[in-house]
Amino acid sequence: MLAAWLPAAARELEPGQLALVSGVIDGDTVSLAEAISGATEIRLVGIQAPKLPLGRAGFRKWPLADAAKAVLARLTLNQRVRLSYGGRRLDRHGRLLAHLNLESGVWVQGEMLARGLARVYSFADNRARVAEMLELERRARGKRRGIWRLGYYRILEPLEAVRRINSFQLVEGRILDAAIIRGRAYLNFGANWRTDFTISLAPKVARLFRREGIEPGALKGKRVRVRGWLKSFNGPMINATHPEQIEVLE
Repeated sequence: MLAAWLPAAARELEPGQLALVSGVIDGDTVSLAEAISGATEIRLVGIQAPKLPLGRAGFRKWPLADAAKAVLARLTLNQRVRLSYGGRRLDRHGRLLAHLNLESGVWVQGEMLARGLARVYSFADNRARVAEMLELERRARGKRRGIWRLGYYRILEPLEAVRRINSFQLVEGRILDAAIIRGRAYLNFGANWRTDFTISLAPKVARLFRREGIEPGALKGKRVRVRGWLKSFNGPMINATHPEQIEVLE
């Protein structure tokens, strides 16, 4: 698994504040009784739970969104939690980005993943504990817990990716070719790079991979699982920003 290539320093968490959870917004966001650093909400970093509309016009509720919110409420509502940080601390909405632990020691992100009520959703500037989260997700998927019972969340084959543009997906297949063009790496899953599914690594991302001992070109022929937002650029494409997005399966 590429998650094993994560440097030890990137896995460290910095302990933060104690806080009282006063509300649950959805399956990965809570509100606080008192602001911390001006923020009144915490986005549980590293996971993505099924989404609720939350006032967004035309947004369709994802399956099991209500169940994920209910479980997070049972875990955290009116409970004191310890925050810890593994990278960037605020998102563009002004929410804290933190890992949460109950006073009992329960790791909230881990619990949501283990119950099959979230997927791993990591970022280049917040990579702590991703290897552990991927393992918890894998176990839940193997046991078909929660979202993993539903076709809506199933892992896609490369040929299916074109039907899920502009959504967050997991795609699994074999990299047939790897090309480096002006420093950018293209990992192609089909014979026609103009239409088939591709992973793209920007030049600075390709350099990050190499610094961590991963040569993008060496992934040719490997069967991998990649996660990210599907965009349309010469066919369906995921722009990877950090190694944990790609898991080598063999």
